[in-house]
Amino acid sequence: QVQLVESGGGLVQPGGSLRLSCAASGSIVSINLMRWYRRGPGKQREFVAEINSGGTTNYADFVKGRFTISMDNAKNILYLQMNSLKPEDSAVYYCYAVIRTSYSGAYWGQGTQVTVSS
Repeated sequence: QVQLVESGGGLVQPGGSLRLSCAASGSIVSINLMRWYRRGPGKQREFVAEINSGGTTNYADFVKGRFTISMDNAKNILYLQMNSLKPEDSAVYYCYAVIRTSYSGAYWGQGTQVTVSS
């Protein structure tokens, strides 16, 4: 069984920064891909950023230059450094991963709330 646990959300003023973490645990053989998604109030869930096992990253246009995704492969922890935050970044941020145990499966975390407000 695999668990993804996000942390690091909170309330921040516009222009501020936060770093989200997503810790993967369980009978993990390898992690193929990890992503961050978000769902704002009254909005559909949207892709934010991803990193694969080779370290290749990809970002949604609306976070390019502001957010950085990274991963500690030794600890199986995914990060999202968020700078220059805007009120429209307010959302629940979810971690998603494709992880190989005895088989490959997709997993979601429970989400962490980010609120950008003065």
